Amino acid sequence: MFGNLGDSGLHNLIHFGRAFFWLQLVRHAQMIPVRLFPVSSPPAPTELSDQPHSLPGVSSVELPTPTPTGATSQERPRSRPALSPSRAGDYKQCPLLYRFRAVDRIPETPTRAQVRGTVVHAALEALFALPTGHRVPDRAAELVRPAWERVSAESPEAADLIPEDELDAFLGEVGKLVATYYTLEDPTRFDAEACEVYVETELENGVRLRGFVDRIDVAPTGEVRVVDYKTGKAPREFTESKALFQMKFYALVLLRTRGIVPAQLRLIYLASGSILTYAPDHDELIRFERTLSAIWKAILAAGATGDFRPKPGKLCDWCDHKSLCPSFGGTPPPYPGWPDLLSAEPVVAKENS
Repeated sequence: MFGNLGDSGLHNLIHFGRAFFWLQLVRHAQMIPVRLFPVSSPPAPTELSDQPHSLPGVSSVELPTPTPTGATSQERPRSRPALSPSRAGDYKQCPLLYRFRAVDRIPETPTRAQVRGTVVHAALEALFALPTGHRVPDRAAELVRPAWERVSAESPEAADLIPEDELDAFLGEVGKLVATYYTLEDPTRFDAEACEVYVETELENGVRLRGFVDRIDVAPTGEVRVVDYKTGKAPREFTESKALFQMKFYALVLLRTRGIVPAQLRLIYLASGSILTYAPDHDELIRFERTLSAIWKAILAAGATGDFRPKPGKLCDWCDHKSLCPSFGGTPPPYPGWPDLLSAEPVVAKENS
């Protein structure tokens, strides 16, 4: 398998029905080597980035140009919608938020934290592009500034968020997170099969799933591990279910695209220096597939009529679209219609056979 997860740490076992989380505060994660395969360029997705840490589209899709508050992006190419961990989470949190992001595709203002996360991911991606023996901490530190230069070149909006007189301090924050990575894994002991992987599949009932996976590892014995970097702290109790949802989503996509259940899904929280791992099973993923189908059926029903209702909650104060929300006296832009480009017929939810 993937070797010892660490020689010290605190293990908190958290039970969610029949699922188990192991939250491990690890100092050194030792893994046996895994095979490295070439990665083909992914097709360009058309919805917002699936990574909460990243700017919309840096290195993956075109960064949206900021527009005045309330302006929609109906002139953008509109393709058949799909479900991702973040978009499914949006609909569960607030159907209107889902509409703003996935249907209207209203640009959102990037934050400093998102820029920092994007640069960290770019640095770690560059790290795994190096030969195994070169992935030492000093070399990783040298990759931070080139990663920033890459991100800022691809996203002028990111560069605007970090003034020149704050750049050294900002890169210091990135460097600290990259250094923390070495307390959790030793990248000189293994190779990744692929980094920054775009995955997509369609379920038998027509639900289209897609997302970005930070890293996929394959052991010599064939076991697969899916890894996602988080530049925030490990989730508290009220956000643990969201992390579980994301990990199950990627496990299901791997099951449907490769025909295997990943042996391990791993979330690496760099701000807190902790690791959250999860080992899914086949029956659980089939049940989760039905959950996604139910969410998609509800989305399609709302999409056919435009009835995406707001669901006020604690996160509203941090929403970029609060001024457009009827719950706070705002008015959404005119509904552009459901972008079902594969058929001129009305959108209808497909049932499981």
